[in-house]
Amino acid sequence: MQTIAVVGTGFIGSVHAKNAARHPGAKLLAVYDANLESAARIAGATGAQAVADVAEIFDNPGIESVVIATPTNTHVEYLQRAAQARKAVYCEKPIGLDYQEAEQAVRAVRAAGVPAMLGFNRRFDPNHAALREEVRRGDVGNLEIIQMTARGPSLAPLSYLATSGGQLRDQTVHFFDLLRWISEDEPEEVYAVGAALVDPKVAEVGDVDTSLVTIRLSRGTLCQIDSSRRTGYGYDERIEVFGSKGMIESRRQRARGVSRYFGDKIIEDGLHPGWFERIEQSYYQALDVFFGAIAQGTPPSPSLEDGLKAQLLADKATESLKTGRPVKFTK
Repeated sequence: MQTIAVVGTGFIGSVHAKNAARHPGAKLLAVYDANLESAARIAGATGAQAVADVAEIFDNPGIESVVIATPTNTHVEYLQRAAQARKAVYCEKPIGLDYQEAEQAVRAVRAAGVPAMLGFNRRFDPNHAALREEVRRGDVGNLEIIQMTARGPSLAPLSYLATSGGQLRDQTVHFFDLLRWISEDEPEEVYAVGAALVDPKVAEVGDVDTSLVTIRLSRGTLCQIDSSRRTGYGYDERIEVFGSKGMIESRRQRARGVSRYFGDKIIEDGLHPGWFERIEQSYYQALDVFFGAIAQGTPPSPSLEDGLKAQLLADKATESLKTGRPVKFTK
């Protein structure tokens, strides 16, 4: 049984803490947050100990694994501290605020030889995973167009956006990873446009809330990802892969599958109200894979190297967004 600590008890940190506490292969020993009241609340809900100093986690030899769920601008530091302490680490995406600092963290973890996994939990969504498996079998033939959507449901607080690294690094990065994972190909060129259409104040923190990213992969496949921080109809996430033999789609999901027939109208249930309701189970599945890989002595996946490649794509897309020009990847 893995002994584990969670660093960061905000929304996602609390999800990880509760999932670790109920996992049969893990024992949650401690949680930390800069807001001690938040840490105490999650400790009370999970039976863990709330610590006031994060050093109590990294310096504790009884803690074997650490989950990092703090703001993006702290990930690099905590990854390096986990490496120094020789603790296995599960880190929320993205690795850092830019590729250079992310690469430093990956280098430190690699040198320490500790197991590490990045929180690209959407790989564990059963519909996305089924789509990928059919693509790998060649069911759609040669890949020609990949369309991805990540919309809503509501704008995050400006305080969060200010430290998130930007929409492309924070929201769209999940789909940069999915694109590489599904296509088993690498980007050759990226072009991005965006605007603060939901709230003009988003521009004041140097971000956009609505964006389109077009990517050309090395084997010629074209991809488009549209992202919005807000919808008026629930959380909308979907993937479509079009190829020489046909098309596969991981569709937007309804909260329930109930249809009502009245007169000349059909009334369907709407989408999940939020992104978390749509992908909640994938967070548990991701931790389950992490614990399983450690127990079996196999490298966890997605790896920090996967995260680094998605980070590079996010950085190139952000560069394109700022310059208004396509950006090529060097060979």
